[in-house]
Amino acid sequence: MSAARARAPNAVADATGNWVDSLAPSWSRPYLRLARLDRPIGSWLLLLPCWWSSALAAVAAHARGPSLWHIVLFFIGAFAMRGAGCTYNDIVDRNLDGSVERTRSRPIPSGQVSVLQAAVFLVVQSLIGLAVLLSFNIFTVVLGVASLVIVAIYPFMKRITYWPQIVLGLAFSWGALMGWAAAFGSLSLAPVLLYAGSISWVIGYDTIYAHQDREDDALIGIKSTALLFGPRTKPMLVLFYSGAVVLIGAAGGLAGGGLVFWLGLLAFAAHLGWQIVRLDTNDPDNCLRVFKSDRDAGLILFAALLLDAALRN
Repeated sequence: MSAARARAPNAVADATGNWVDSLAPSWSRPYLRLARLDRPIGSWLLLLPCWWSSALAAVAAHARGPSLWHIVLFFIGAFAMRGAGCTYNDIVDRNLDGSVERTRSRPIPSGQVSVLQAAVFLVVQSLIGLAVLLSFNIFTVVLGVASLVIVAIYPFMKRITYWPQIVLGLAFSWGALMGWAAAFGSLSLAPVLLYAGSISWVIGYDTIYAHQDREDDALIGIKSTALLFGPRTKPMLVLFYSGAVVLIGAAGGLAGGGLVFWLGLLAFAAHLGWQIVRLDTNDPDNCLRVFKSDRDAGLILFAALLLDAALRN
């Protein structure tokens, strides 16, 4: 047993050795684990399309950069709503999670919190997200509320289709519309293309993530693109990651992206290609490492958009 696990006997199986397990007050740990603050990669992946969209809007508006206030609001909102979404997902999936090795140590199936306590925590996080949303213009508020339909149905998709990653992509990419809407109070083709490109990116990286649970999912009847693609996973990743690059490139072109954007998109594409080469779908630890590296890919693209706006104005 590792030292991190010894210090925190209730740590989630794939999230040991983090600040929640070692630094957070013991009473708060189950709730921080529900919100995934012991493994915030999902919050980053929800946040990055918001930041891409804000920076793309700055490029289109010939501004030196996106609104710093919007950047901060999206950061808070992404972490709050990712936590709320995970709490909701854990409530819905509490029985399934208890049947999967990687997830049976989560707070609800392991008995760290009750369903009622989790529901109350869900409401608190949702109220934080609502407060953030109401700070934007009315068009963005309505757009944000519309995303809740997708969030609500997502946990049930893996029970009925091998493509739950599409629904996750629809939800996790919504920020690609929100940043532009916050800047302009409307949408156009550029953010829609960015949204489509982000969906393709999400399908790719969540397929990698799903390979961690492939065997358990097959036993209990849970569906995923990891099971659907199987040995064809790498060619399918080439397809979806290529689609992401092409669609994001089209969005940047329509918004007037310059040389720095295109160089950043090339670096983003190279990172995705490196992931495919490095991936070993038979090694869950490798799948998790490759999946987590998508935050770096997303930050590369965001930095390129920021620099493109700053250097051309």
